[in-house]
Amino acid sequence: MNGAAISLLGTTAVQLVAAPPVCLETQQRIWAFSKEARRWRGVREVVPGMNNVTVLYDVLSIRPDVLQTKMEKAWEAAEGIVIEPSTLVVPVLYGGDFGPDLPAIAEHAGLSVEQVIEIHSNATYQVYFLGAHAGFAYLGGLDSRLHTPRLASPRLRVPAGSVAIGGAQAGVIAQDSPSGWLLLGRTSLKFFDIGKPEPALLAPGDIVRFVPEEAPS
Repeated sequence: MNGAAISLLGTTAVQLVAAPPVCLETQQRIWAFSKEARRWRGVREVVPGMNNVTVLYDVLSIRPDVLQTKMEKAWEAAEGIVIEPSTLVVPVLYGGDFGPDLPAIAEHAGLSVEQVIEIHSNATYQVYFLGAHAGFAYLGGLDSRLHTPRLASPRLRVPAGSVAIGGAQAGVIAQDSPSGWLLLGRTSLKFFDIGKPEPALLAPGDIVRFVPEEAPS
């Protein structure tokens, strides 16, 4: 079905999964599809993810087969949205206690620690979607040389502000939480603040750049 599979997810949701690979063009199409689906009668919530989108619906307002048909047609017609992004520059203290996995990432990539920092900080990242925990943004744009498997056993607590990579994705841990992502460093920026009108610092489409910061002497 035009590069996507649609299936029931429990009794009150339908999920669309786009064909790989994960890329910005597909994510922009998911943003467009999500905007359209939120207008439909009987739809309670639309949750975009990485290369997928889940539509939660009211079983008394729309049948699942009808919803699946609407989703098929909407996906075929969807054209990617290009969002006018904000740009966030993120200062990072790389390595040491802040980035305990930096040597392992370098070894996996066959690079020096300095090369990993240079590659990571020279890339331009874009927010694909928010998920996992409040304020956490999944970032596309990680250089393929730094793609590294997640930890086999997740840490039970990773501090907020930790700059991390997981597989082919990059991100910044927004709240103290368990995580299997590998830690390169830490930033002092706060990525989720419930006291602000917009608690999450980032939104889908935003641009992120990481800048190495010297540790205070």
